[in-house]
Amino acid sequence: MRKKSSGPADLVRQDGAGVRNPGPTASGAAHGDWLTLGRDGRLSLYAPTEGGLLRWTETTTAGSDWSGPHVVPVPGLTHLTVVQGADSYVHFLGRRERTGADGARAMDVVHAIQYQTGLAFTDWRSLGNPHKDREQGLLLGPPVGAVAADGSVHVFARGAHGGLVLRREAANGKWRAWEELHGAAIGPWPTPVALSGGRIEVCADAETGVFVWRQLEAGGDFTGPRGFALRPSPGTVAALETGPEQATFFWTDAESGGAVSWRAGGWPAPLGGSPARRPYATLRTTVDGYDCFVLAYRDDEGHAVFGVGGVEGNGVWWYALTEPCAGSPTLARDGQGRVVMALITPDGTPRVARQEPGTGLTLGAWSDL
Repeated sequence: MRKKSSGPADLVRQDGAGVRNPGPTASGAAHGDWLTLGRDGRLSLYAPTEGGLLRWTETTTAGSDWSGPHVVPVPGLTHLTVVQGADSYVHFLGRRERTGADGARAMDVVHAIQYQTGLAFTDWRSLGNPHKDREQGLLLGPPVGAVAADGSVHVFARGAHGGLVLRREAANGKWRAWEELHGAAIGPWPTPVALSGGRIEVCADAETGVFVWRQLEAGGDFTGPRGFALRPSPGTVAALETGPEQATFFWTDAESGGAVSWRAGGWPAPLGGSPARRPYATLRTTVDGYDCFVLAYRDDEGHAVFGVGGVEGNGVWWYALTEPCAGSPTLARDGQGRVVMALITPDGTPRVARQEPGTGLTLGAWSDL
């Protein structure tokens, strides 16, 4: 068990006149699954802020009250990715930049874990940088991650030369050395997906189309990359397990501007909708007894959009919302199984809306945290 750091502080203050002064606000949305459901049935929401990250936590299961913001200091943090494993542990991956005494900049990847809802994080551990040359190291892309079924963390990033690099935990819990998985001219946001059988697959947009890397068995080496002559808009790829050991990838088609779904070996299926410029949020849930996927994104007008479609087809129903958001929204299910959508407003306020009772999937009123 890793040593835990001291608990985060609550930065909401009272001044001498008793007027409530808020603490730090979010500087945007994190990457990945930044709304998570803990083993105790409570949701937590995480967002980057100047000098670290913020956390809000439901005070009761599926309740309307949240505690926070609580600040977790991480000096030099420039990107934050959140990923959760099947064991409910929440993993935080960051890109950290620091300036040495000689004035030279250096960058490394850092990792921390929250084991229980609302409690302290572990200490932040440096995972280093795959590039020995400092200038090349500064070109490393932001880290993204996936947690395999056995709990092992896999950290991916675009390397300085445009290929995919990986660092992952071994079976004994120790971190293996950085691995070069090759590829060329990939985008800054490769998209891994952990499948229920233990394997991980990764999809990345590239100047030449799409690359896919696959494990043939749980814990094994990655094969590929296999290239496909497809045209996703850069930075929009997302992934979801839509069947046992079956990964489906979603992105904005560069020609039509609409969403598509794609499984390796097939053709992209058009889903409609307006253009997204950032990765889609994805969720699998049951609606009126049907196996469905839910997508959410930020449109060109800066507002949140969500859509619901059947895993086996029959189209997607899109709902344009009036809520402005900074970065991509995110999706989760609460302790009662209801779909919850969260976003960060342009002024740094997190907002959430929950699935309404009844047939179909309709979101209720939005509330600020």
